[in-house]
Amino acid sequence: MYLGNRVFLKICPTIELTNPSSSESDCMLLHARNISKTHSVRTLFANISLRVDQGDRIGVIGPNGVGKSTLLKILAGQDQPDTGQIVAPSAVNSVYIPQVDRFDRGTTVFDAVLAKTPEHAANHLDPQTIAKIALSRVGFEKEQWTMQASTLSGGWRKRLSSACALSSCSNEPDLVLLDEPTNHLDLAGIAWLEDFLTARIGGQLAYASVFVTHDRRFLDKVATRIIELSDAYPDSMLSVDGNYTEFLRRRAEFIEGQAKATQSLANEVRRDGVWLGRGAQGRQTKQKKQIDASADRRAKLGELKARNEAATNTGAKVEFASTDRQTKKLIAATGISKAFDDNTLFTNLDLVLGVGDCVGLLGANGSGKTTLIKILTGELAPDQGEIRYSDPMPRIVVFSQHREDFVPTTPLSEALCPVSDRVEFHGQIMHIKSWARRFLFRDDQLAQPVGSLSGGELARVHIARIMLEPADVLVLDEPTNDLDIPTLELLEESLVDFPGAVILVTHDRMMLEKLATRIVVLDGTGHQQTCPSLDQAIRMLNQKADEKTLTNIPKAPQEKAAKVRDTSKPKKLSYKNQRELDTIEEKIMEADEQIEAAQAALSDPKVLADHEKMTKACQALDQAQAESARLYARWDELESMRS
Repeated sequence: MYLGNRVFLKICPTIELTNPSSSESDCMLLHARNISKTHSVRTLFANISLRVDQGDRIGVIGPNGVGKSTLLKILAGQDQPDTGQIVAPSAVNSVYIPQVDRFDRGTTVFDAVLAKTPEHAANHLDPQTIAKIALSRVGFEKEQWTMQASTLSGGWRKRLSSACALSSCSNEPDLVLLDEPTNHLDLAGIAWLEDFLTARIGGQLAYASVFVTHDRRFLDKVATRIIELSDAYPDSMLSVDGNYTEFLRRRAEFIEGQAKATQSLANEVRRDGVWLGRGAQGRQTKQKKQIDASADRRAKLGELKARNEAATNTGAKVEFASTDRQTKKLIAATGISKAFDDNTLFTNLDLVLGVGDCVGLLGANGSGKTTLIKILTGELAPDQGEIRYSDPMPRIVVFSQHREDFVPTTPLSEALCPVSDRVEFHGQIMHIKSWARRFLFRDDQLAQPVGSLSGGELARVHIARIMLEPADVLVLDEPTNDLDIPTLELLEESLVDFPGAVILVTHDRMMLEKLATRIVVLDGTGHQQTCPSLDQAIRMLNQKADEKTLTNIPKAPQEKAAKVRDTSKPKKLSYKNQRELDTIEEKIMEADEQIEAAQAALSDPKVLADHEKMTKACQALDQAQAESARLYARWDELESMRS
């Protein structure tokens, strides 16, 4: 890795290019000094200092809404702090990979990377060569370079974003900043990302990194230091050298020590109270210094109590209700099979769900996980085999990953309590404000439309809704998306205590390890295997991937490379399906255009000021997004049939 003759590609007002002392510049890449940021009237963080050195891999965690993404954008020069400064040596190359990967329609993979390449690189390579090297480093084969960037899957879009970032600094970054990089990635994509961030060149770590994530296993495998933003700590931040396991140990020690300090200080304050209460005559003779010291101790005690309260009140209070049925077999699937045209998803599958069971489903996108859920819940019939349910029929509650049940203009209060301003939970009546606080919502948010909520907040709304429905079987489809770590941990505790059966679809490896009693692995070609542990399930997935040829090459509509066609020998679709496949890309483009138009309308102040126009615009956006999701799912299905 070259450290000299660099240019800082994007100079931002928040970043001061300096010539620090030799002792500081030897390994320092970036230094945030006493930075603060306020959003509206709310202070996200204040007086935070953070230094990033060569070799650092820093994970940033914390509850939703504390400013993690904002902090990362400030470090990347995408946003400005209200106070403080960001200092970086002038030779440092820093690149930022956002949470959402956006590419213009019609742009090819190669063109997307080439557009980010500097014309005059410090390493004297031409832009074409730099783009090719970047694509190769993230795993793109040459046959993929002409594919449409907007049609790639989530994992490959993340790779393309990484290639663009590498290309922007001639493939020689010193520091990579990533916002929620594992969101919506499958296990193969997460494994690639772990390798990407821990890569070495010539025995040296290729680059340092700072990343915001809620993936605990990812933090365990990648992070060398973890920073948590929370009001539970002095200056709202705790920094621990080590991975996530070490962080948990050190954090527990800190919280315990802070609680003991609070108790000790409380005893001193009580003694002060006795001393100060001995009467007016006694107080006149007391030294002013002692009185001031007592006031300081009372103020310090208030701060410690507030921090201790923040340390214990983290995460939404998740607790699922059950019908307390003790039936041994709630759902029994015998010899079930399912195929769409020539694409067989699974065959002769047996599965029994009873009280205490938690079955995890693993497999690549399109392997049949959602189809299997629909069959088990009675929404879809199997081609062969039989599904038997207990008598009476078990109550099944589904938590969907799409979370598109609410009209965007629906007030938060109505989303949480659809019938009145009170809910009944575990036989008790709770007012909407108390119910909302249970899920970390402020009273002033109740009138806010759900369309303005963050992903984590919307996930908490859906959890609140399904908690009101007693269930025998819980179906959780990617429940971890957008949830912060405290809420994830409480979700896991609730599922451990749930006295029914659970079907769990997630790529959160720590959650699967803690909860799954067995894991069904689907390969999407008609084969499946039930594994007793996550390690065995991952080994099977890797083995299946090795047995397939060119499975790492995504296929885009109407853009099949000749080499892929010749070797994969795609099957012939029916006339009807082929016609649908030939026209589906155009329909997807039309749906995306409708989404863009609806989003533009929602940004218009005139629309926002008119309730009727805003309602129509939100409905249009909701319909366009649903249609786009349906078309992409159907395209995946047709491509699976063909390949």
